[in-house]
Amino acid sequence: MSTPCPPLELVFTLQVDLAPPLDYGSTATGDKRFIPITGGKVAGPKFEGKILPNTGGDWNTVRSDGVVHLYARYTIQAEDGTLIGILNEGYGRASQEIMKVVFEDTDPAKASMANGGADWYTRTSPRFEVDVGNEKHGWLAKSVFLGNLKPPQRPGYVEIDVYEVL
Repeated sequence: MSTPCPPLELVFTLQVDLAPPLDYGSTATGDKRFIPITGGKVAGPKFEGKILPNTGGDWNTVRSDGVVHLYARYTIQAEDGTLIGILNEGYGRASQEIMKVVFEDTDPAKASMANGGADWYTRTSPRFEVDVGNEKHGWLAKSVFLGNLKPPQRPGYVEIDVYEVL
């Protein structure tokens, strides 16, 4: 007899502003790029805050099979001023053509063409670094989370719904 799948609860949405990627080219592990995170906000039922500018980015690698490995680190500031580090790592599937449209193309027609594609899949495992003694935000360091990076609606911006695994 199997146990039921644990439920998920939406905690917040990360609304992340991005600078154009810095392309390292083809490395031994794949096509490497760094995508600076320039700010944004955190909005949701269990948490509000902002993404501090220039505190990190996504060290992104596209493997030869087309799978994208995301490794993003940056800092969130809660509305009460508490600093919270985030490490958001995961995998995605999208063609190089779609990735170029998403991060480089400013033509809205091309961007919307990439958005609805069935090729888009990106899931992450966000982990949070926060003072565990903090009564209001310490719970972030004591739970497991799942991130769903939505297909981007415009270049230079992504949204990630973050769910707590209950």
